Amino acid sequence: MKTDIHPKYQDIKFTCACGATFGAGSTIKDDFKTEICSNCHPFYTGKQKLIDTSGRIDKFMAKMKKAQKKAEKDVKVKETIEEPEPKSPKKTAKKVEPKPKTTKTTKAKKETPKKSEPKGGKSPKKK
Repeated sequence: MKTDIHPKYQDIKFTCACGATFGAGSTIKDDFKTEICSNCHPFYTGKQKLIDTSGRIDKFMAKMKKAQKKAEKDVKVKETIEEPEPKSPKKTAKKVEPKPKTTKTTKAKKETPKKSEPKGGKSPKKK
């Protein structure tokens, strides 16, 4: 077996953004900084904490507000279109009597019974 092919395993310090520190073994050389840990993660704490990276929440909220304004505007336009126009005097329409229905008669085809063949597709032997 080859010697010295594995990285060096050492104890390092993990530091969270909330201030908690943990010691653990790792092959990385320097101390490690993380944004979230078990002390501040909502799954473990039951508290809601939003980590906004690059303003994503603000962008989303702005997009939702814009969509909401557009939807309200569309509803107002639709309401103005649906307003009934003043009624004009009624015109009398001529009554049209329905045409009688005609039925076509067709000759029924006689079905000839098919000869039954025995299993295996062989015809019966004649004696």
